[in-house]
Amino acid sequence: QVQLVESGGGLVQAGDSLRLSCTASGRTFRSYAMGWFRQAPGKERDFVAAISGPGGSTYYADSVKGRFTISRDNAKNAMYLQMNSLKPEDTAVYYCARRSISIAAVTSGNYDYWGQGTQVTVSS
Repeated sequence: QVQLVESGGGLVQAGDSLRLSCTASGRTFRSYAMGWFRQAPGKERDFVAAISGPGGSTYYADSVKGRFTISRDNAKNAMYLQMNSLKPEDTAVYYCARRSISIAAVTSGNYDYWGQGTQVTVSS
């Protein structure tokens, strides 16, 4: 049973930074691609960022490129999302997700395991 637990969300002002964390169970964490998605009220779940199993390849949604950075620490079974220059439109529940292969993907349907989400609220 794979478990993903997000943390680090909160209420911040526009321009502030937050760092989200996702910890995963299992002994082969390094083998699997991971991703961050977000869902605002009344909207679909959108891709934010993804990282390959070994961590050599990263992908970002255009809306966050240059502001957010995805990373992982395979020794700690952890993935991170550093979010800088936050905007009110970044307000959403942020989910981490894991694939069953090492190649990253930008579509939510390609991910097999999901966390419960962490709320990020950015006030103007």
